[in-house]
Amino acid sequence: MIFTRPHGLLHRLLPSLIRPTCILPNYRSSFIPPRHLFSTTLPNSSSETATVDSDDFGSYSIILPIEPFIWGTSHISPHPVPEHIPRPPYVPKLHSSSVGEGEHQDEFNGDPWTGDGRIRLGGEEEKGIRKAARLAKEILDAAGSLIKVGVTTNFIDASVHSFVTTRNAYPSPLLYSGFPKSCCTSVNNIIAHGIPDDRPLEDGDIVNIDITVYLDGYHGDTSRTFLVGNVDPRGTHLTHLTTLALETGISVCGPGKHFKEIGAAIHNLVHSERKGSAGQRWDYCVSQQFTGHGIGSVFHRPPWILHHRNDEPGIMLPGHCFTIEPCIIQGTNPRGWIFPDGWSTSTENCARSAQAEHMVLITETGAEVLTR
Repeated sequence: MIFTRPHGLLHRLLPSLIRPTCILPNYRSSFIPPRHLFSTTLPNSSSETATVDSDDFGSYSIILPIEPFIWGTSHISPHPVPEHIPRPPYVPKLHSSSVGEGEHQDEFNGDPWTGDGRIRLGGEEEKGIRKAARLAKEILDAAGSLIKVGVTTNFIDASVHSFVTTRNAYPSPLLYSGFPKSCCTSVNNIIAHGIPDDRPLEDGDIVNIDITVYLDGYHGDTSRTFLVGNVDPRGTHLTHLTTLALETGISVCGPGKHFKEIGAAIHNLVHSERKGSAGQRWDYCVSQQFTGHGIGSVFHRPPWILHHRNDEPGIMLPGHCFTIEPCIIQGTNPRGWIFPDGWSTSTENCARSAQAEHMVLITETGAEVLTR
């Protein structure tokens, strides 16, 4: 699950307004689909999707919020978690024995951190993080095996919840700052934080499943974009490029390397990897609204990993554990807008986006992917 990092003037003046893993507050007013940007006709009401068929982005269904709009997520009931499973610190205190429908909850407790984010290599911290990362990988593989035309993302979420809790782990997204589900499922034009729902997956969809588990005091986090049925060449190439972008970012990691090298490597790849026919060029860009993050006993913490070209300071040191999780978008517009649910983030022009994520641990001699 990805973190939204505040930038610029907003970062300096309004730090108290930034909610972790939510888009920046100044985007919140952009809940109305920017219909003027489309060359195709969008539905006017009570609809989830519209079909795009253009030379620019390919053929797929656009995901839109259902009308009439429902603000927030209070109408969505979270799955119950057995009371014997330890909760991460940010989960609201409950006034009954488990997370379930209709229970009163306190405000978001936050997920505070201390120190520089490094763990002691060879110790219990490393063992715990490795164990959580392995479980996250297993859960993602299991979730991916469920994907087929006609399956709903709600079904995938319920299955993920069962997979995680039967392993005596907690699904980390659940109730993180009010997120109502146990995983994120982002379809087609949704960049990140898609909330699972009852829309059946369609032939030609692409869907990112983002899994995070909390096991024995440590988080494991990974995601992948899957193809549903017969995906057009543009969508297939986007998904392949996103995986390649992740691997390219990983390839520059190691002790003594600058964190900004990750964004530079991904930028160079994305802006050089073109594919087309008859002189046609396919452009891509990197979302700048979402970042990777340090991870361990805390879900999101520094170091923040920017996937675009940047001049942020910071050097990778042995013991740093963080996610790399670029969101690659068709075209040249990287901006996103927020659905009324406060989480689901669509590309501004509803071009498709894909994401891939791994956890990386910096060792004394190199970098190891924990969720491979």
